[in-house]
Amino acid sequence: MAYEYRTQGTCSSKIAFDLENGTVKNVKFTGGCNGNLKAISALVEGKNAEEIIPLIKGLKCGFKPTSCPDQLAKALEEALNEQNK
Repeated sequence: MAYEYRTQGTCSSKIAFDLENGTVKNVKFTGGCNGNLKAISALVEGKNAEEIIPLIKGLKCGFKPTSCPDQLAKALEEALNEQNK
């Protein structure tokens, strides 16, 4: 299923991804640090969302209280919660 998440507190403004049986696919960030976000997208491709979340949740970017990886963790949590309803 396709998901879109509006980020808060980061340079990126949106994260789009697919979640199929808990597997993360096709992660695309809008805005942000292009190279770093391409790397994050490649690293999580085909991985289980429940394994990814604890690895990236709570990461901060500089002095900001969040980061693009942290926002991805939040997006994945929301998507999992929605699928489990």
